[in-house]
Amino acid sequence: MRRIEKQTIGSGDWLTLARIYYEGHDGVTRTWETVNRKNSRGAVGILATMKDSGEIVLIRQYRPPLDRFAIEFPAGLIDDGEEPGEAALRELREETGYKGELKKLSDRAYSSPGLTDEFLIFARVEIDPAVQGEIQTDFDEAESIETFLVAPDKLNEFLENARRNGDVVDAKVVAYAFSTDLV
Repeated sequence: MRRIEKQTIGSGDWLTLARIYYEGHDGVTRTWETVNRKNSRGAVGILATMKDSGEIVLIRQYRPPLDRFAIEFPAGLIDDGEEPGEAALRELREETGYKGELKKLSDRAYSSPGLTDEFLIFARVEIDPAVQGEIQTDFDEAESIETFLVAPDKLNEFLENARRNGDVVDAKVVAYAFSTDLV
């Protein structure tokens, strides 16, 4: 199996739509459509916990493709020339106001490989409430984000309430809750 050709068939300010021609396992040439970010350096997803309580930092933000609010981990794109750990700490501060200490980075992970080549690097971050000072966010002009601190043993209840209120839950949060037997 191998890619033969990739053709851009549409383009916007941030994304491209492409058609991929590839040879299947049976030698037959097939097509696939994909969406890709322009000039992508990847993204970071941040699993931030409070040092004293173990509470998990989650955010709620409006997502236009869904026309709904989503419960997510803080996350964002890696800027040009920025290391993933730097991006994680920057995005955490911008979206939640919290400053944290980077504990660990994952390898690249692909959340929707049937749709896009975008990758995500997970960052584990610990937040010490004693050294926070004033909590000040720095949203992008299009962002409006609420921050929640959720005790691990209350995560299932929090997510159920969010769904009842019409919110959706990001797959990464569901995977985390599922893997920790909290759902």
